[in-house]
Amino acid sequence: MPAEFSELSRSQRIRYYTANLFLRALIGGFKLLPYKMRIPAMGWLVAHVMAPLAGFNRRVRDNLNLTCPELDDAEVQRLCRAVCDNAGRSLIEFYSGQEFIDRARSAEIGGPGLAALQEARDAGRPVILMTGHFGNYDAARAKLISLGFGMGGLYRRMANPYFNEHYRKMLATIGTPMFEQGRRGMIEMVRHLKQGGIIAIVGDLHVQEGIELDFFGQPAITSTVPAELAIKQDAAMIPAYAIRQPDGLNFRIEMHEPIAHSDPATMTQQLNDDLEALVRRHMDQWFWIHRRWKPA
Repeated sequence: MPAEFSELSRSQRIRYYTANLFLRALIGGFKLLPYKMRIPAMGWLVAHVMAPLAGFNRRVRDNLNLTCPELDDAEVQRLCRAVCDNAGRSLIEFYSGQEFIDRARSAEIGGPGLAALQEARDAGRPVILMTGHFGNYDAARAKLISLGFGMGGLYRRMANPYFNEHYRKMLATIGTPMFEQGRRGMIEMVRHLKQGGIIAIVGDLHVQEGIELDFFGQPAITSTVPAELAIKQDAAMIPAYAIRQPDGLNFRIEMHEPIAHSDPATMTQQLNDDLEALVRRHMDQWFWIHRRWKPA
């Protein structure tokens, strides 16, 4: 959990403040470009300049070597560039406001989960939409909100408190309420579910309090809290993903079969399996930058 602002040393505050100024200036400069130029330009910058400097390429390569040792060097190198390009595109999309929202609203949407979502809403039953750091996950949220599925979202506070402030506001432009990960956010989220609400959770990060489950054939510490909530609140749990299309600008929203209620570990493993199957079809769209397999 990121430290509170009051717990930061003077040097940490200066470092975070400087980093925030740089990022804000970079984002502001790119926002001067037309949308169709802005998105690929940021993707190129992250893939070819920022990723090598930040060590992202090494992390992508290490994750792929761990989970997909059958890939040859040329494919690994391609994925290093493509994964970081998608991350850069997603970053500037988040900060493109209404332009990104309009693009997401125009996305095609389908899959058995859409009918299940409609059925749950009509019955006043709460819903937990599960997604991953894939494509641009907020495109699915924006699309569903445009269809009348008002929903809250769970987010993880950034370590940089200066950056977190405008990051939170940016997320809220797509839809509210937003629940910050932590005790207070959990209480608010449970209250929202009890009222028959819909929440969206990105559930594919390493979580210290989670349990060891399988992801790409390797042990991955995964939170079972969403499944526990689904069982306790009798909420439908539906995987939903936004797949970036070949033009790099548009999306297709896939709503997968709901996860049947059983026990938290089984349900969470099914979520892992569902995401893995999708990633294997679109290897360049998952954020291989993350430290998903920390014990390894």
